[in-house]
Amino acid sequence: MEITKAVITAARRTQRNLPLQIIIDRDGVEKSVLRILVEEVIAAGVDEICVIMYPGDAAAYAAMVGEHAGRLQFVQQAEQQGYAHAVYCAREFVGRDPFLHLVGDHLSISPSGRRCAAQVVEAARAHACSVSAVQATRETLLPFFGVVGGHRLSGQTGLYRVETVIEKPTPTEAEQRLVASGLRAGHYLCFFGAHVLTATVMDILGGLLSTPNNAGLSLSMALHVLAQREQYLALEQQGMRFDIGVKYGLLSAQIALALNGQDRDEMLTRLLELMMTRSMQAEEGLRSLSAGPIAQPFEEA
Repeated sequence: MEITKAVITAARRTQRNLPLQIIIDRDGVEKSVLRILVEEVIAAGVDEICVIMYPGDAAAYAAMVGEHAGRLQFVQQAEQQGYAHAVYCAREFVGRDPFLHLVGDHLSISPSGRRCAAQVVEAARAHACSVSAVQATRETLLPFFGVVGGHRLSGQTGLYRVETVIEKPTPTEAEQRLVASGLRAGHYLCFFGAHVLTATVMDILGGLLSTPNNAGLSLSMALHVLAQREQYLALEQQGMRFDIGVKYGLLSAQIALALNGQDRDEMLTRLLELMMTRSMQAEEGLRSLSAGPIAQPFEEA
């Protein structure tokens, strides 16, 4: 299966500025989040890239990817109809081809150096089917992710045949329907922010979006239907994923990039200095308390 196209969703009105945030990449160079995602796509061997955007953002996005701007096509999500609809906006760009999909407010880091997108593309080519990156995640974090259930493929490392997909399940629902073989108790396979999907997904989304009551439609719903129609695999990741739209998300991603890049020693030194300074301040505070005024004995009148 040849994969030459990629779709990056960045159309949510309240998060449209996140792809424009500047961060220092593993190579020590300042880049926008969008540029890092585009370079992830290119490193996976995919050349045609479609960015789903909020109306009017094309110029700003193009300016933030530097020499890669010529690779990008932009498609507007004219109305805020959610994430699943944003993916569906790329249907004409995708046509009948499989495509790599990344979300514009997530960054992933692999300590092995093998990029997440490249791993997913490699698995999809090898097995000629849709593949989603997933990570074993404790049940307390289920409210933040789409989750898959299935069985580990015999003779394969970290590959599962997906049978069920549920968006943000409760722990009880996950225990009943989303168990995956080989995981620790209380852990489930949650999406990692990267997928290779066949054009069948666009057909499914078109059908679901055409129904009268499609409010709240999630991509997970379409992927659950996909799992019933054709082979769909999940590839387990050992790296880290960061939602830069949450509190300290961008900061956490920056620290992780530095610790896994050429500036590792410098970042470790700065973190150590911060911890030592904080520790010294805490000790000084304790000494100040212990050196306070001595209480006078109580004297009876």
